[in-house]
Amino acid sequence: MNMHVAVQARAHQLDPQTQSFATDVLDGLSQPQKSLPPKYFYDDLGSELFVAITRLPEYYPTRTELGILRARAGEIAALIPWNAALVEFGAGATTKIRLLLEARDIAAYVPVDISGDFIAAQAEELCADFPELSVYPVAADFTAPFALPDAVRDLPKVGFFPGSTIGNFEPHEAAHLLGTFREILGHNARLIVGVDLEKDESLLVPAYDDAAGVTAEFNLNVLARINRELGGDFDLRAFAHRAIYNRDQHRIEMHLVSRCDQTVRILGERIAFKAGETIHTENSYKYSLDRFRALAEQAGWSLQQSWTDADGLFSVHALQAN
Repeated sequence: MNMHVAVQARAHQLDPQTQSFATDVLDGLSQPQKSLPPKYFYDDLGSELFVAITRLPEYYPTRTELGILRARAGEIAALIPWNAALVEFGAGATTKIRLLLEARDIAAYVPVDISGDFIAAQAEELCADFPELSVYPVAADFTAPFALPDAVRDLPKVGFFPGSTIGNFEPHEAAHLLGTFREILGHNARLIVGVDLEKDESLLVPAYDDAAGVTAEFNLNVLARINRELGGDFDLRAFAHRAIYNRDQHRIEMHLVSRCDQTVRILGERIAFKAGETIHTENSYKYSLDRFRALAEQAGWSLQQSWTDADGLFSVHALQAN
């Protein structure tokens, strides 16, 4: 980490969460290839925009994964122990988790996400529809170890990580994250994870650059968040959204492209941009079934079963902790 960046963030006497945000932003924007961690997309507005993205006609992952979960709910539920606690990492809209709750009696549901207000609202709606279900929302960064609520300590644990969020991490980071999940969930835990599969570029790029511009708004919102929370002065009109497929790396990349030479201020720091220079905001890796199996095994999980749609666009995997 750039020590000057860390000192600059601390000098503004920010609360710990905002200080971490500031340090990550200033550090990422000081690199030769400017970047921002994608976890900062998900403030309240970002979470709402992502839900809107999942409903777009170009965005195949959500509807395809939902199709798999609906068709295979009984098979997936059969792998969940009775009286289990279901822990959803990066919980958002409750559409997918409802399919599992309808197929299996679950003792407790633990939604985990960095946006505490959003998951609290989602949890309230879920409790109204499943009054016998105990719900324990946890506001936490699921990429780092955290403690589960005491109320679920002695219950069998099943993790749920849908949406191919695993693809937003570099492969070595994804393996580390799966290992972190195994530590959080504990001995004999299971994990249900959604993974997007490799496919033709003609399907991939529109999914991340939709005609209505919702993904562009989602991408630009991280700059608005910096302005609001860190006193930045980004002109959102001076940046454009770009999505490209990096075939060699098996990933979609999202960038924000500077439309002109400009200088932005954040917490007193001046950040210079040249016209055409980009901020790399997100990767979305696409896997083959074999490459994901190898990744899971590297992280200490054994593959129990995999399901795909008829077109081979998306996959859902059930893992067992070794």
